[in-house]
Amino acid sequence: MTQFRIKRLLAYSTISHVGFILLALSISSVESTQAFIFYLVQYSISNLNIFIILITIGFSLFNYINNSKEFTNLLESNNSPIQLISQLKGYFYINPLLSLSLAITIFSFVGIPPLIGFFAKQMVLSAALDNGYIFISLIAILTSVIGAVYYLNVIKEIFFHTPEYKILNEYSDFYNNNKDTINNISNTNTNTLVKNINISTISSPFSITISIITLVILLFIFMNRE
Repeated sequence: MTQFRIKRLLAYSTISHVGFILLALSISSVESTQAFIFYLVQYSISNLNIFIILITIGFSLFNYINNSKEFTNLLESNNSPIQLISQLKGYFYINPLLSLSLAITIFSFVGIPPLIGFFAKQMVLSAALDNGYIFISLIAILTSVIGAVYYLNVIKEIFFHTPEYKILNEYSDFYNNNKDTINNISNTNTNTLVKNINISTISSPFSITISIITLVILLFIFMNRE
């Protein structure tokens, strides 16, 4: 819960998800086997989606600079574009769609209905309760609540803070010369910290992959599950 590196947070949170997977695996029934396979598949694609999104966010910030001391003091600051949770601060004001995709995936990890992660946890807990694993089911629910705290901290940074990014100097003239056009296209207010200009574009393979996985996570409830 005190982890401030986004990728380590996601790696450590895997322990909680492995707990659900092992709970389903430890129960010898058809329902638990189905829950095990489904949880494993949905967590794999959700985890893939969130890491692709983080890579894409790093690429989308190529034209911006972050002068926060927390980031500039990192010894390995050049190893990866996105390392700290604080680097996502206010990212919604830079790229709303990518921020929403990240939020949907995180909410799925938490297990909020009607996202795919909710149905996975429901299947595991249902199999456990049907086989008398009441105490361990309560522990699983408790860990999900604790997990929601550190996941929602990421959401808070993205949506409820002002961004600390400034556009690089070489793009400032471009923005100033095309200010009216950019404002008409984006239809958003600019401020002194971030000028909402998308000079970098996300490559098609990344955008297609993120879109498909996010829609699966979001719209799973409408899929035929007979």
